Amino acid sequence: MAKRQASEARHIGAAETDRLLVSVASGSRDAFSRLYDVAAGPIYGMACRVLQDQGRAEEVAQEVMLEVWQSAPRYRPENGHAMTWMMTIAHHRAVDSVRTLQRSAERERTVSQQEAALAYDDVVETVESIGEREQVRSCLKELTAELRQPVVLAYYQGLTQTEIAAALSLPLGTVKSRLRRALTHLRHCLGDPP
Repeated sequence: MAKRQASEARHIGAAETDRLLVSVASGSRDAFSRLYDVAAGPIYGMACRVLQDQGRAEEVAQEVMLEVWQSAPRYRPENGHAMTWMMTIAHHRAVDSVRTLQRSAERERTVSQQEAALAYDDVVETVESIGEREQVRSCLKELTAELRQPVVLAYYQGLTQTEIAAALSLPLGTVKSRLRRALTHLRHCLGDPP
């Protein structure tokens, strides 16, 4: 019996569909139920053609039917048939959904590309930093112990020249001289001009 009623509902004419939508505008739930039986299938079909995704088409069809319920008071029979009015709403919703999906995909691509570029840059910086550290360590090994000590205390332990002089029990002038010679050697070793 329910199938027969649904089948009959789908085959009503344009004038009856127009009357149903006018009744929906007046708040009739029964009219909306009958209108739903008539319009949901064609609306879903059109959404499927536009979206080419059954799940998303179902969502759009539901959104359209909700909008029909809420917007029914704006429908004017003199401007066209109810089915045309509803299918226009459905088409706009489906196209908007496609555009939203495209924008979302584009944003994801952009973010993914930016993350990939940042990850690459981080890796490059890390590799360069490791390479530079290894090169500095190698150059430090070439220094004599008396030249290496003040450099390590200054640059790795953060001591001032005065603190280095006190730690090594050397005159301040000797520490300055050793640092100057050590830095000149390191500059040369690391490839910087003297």
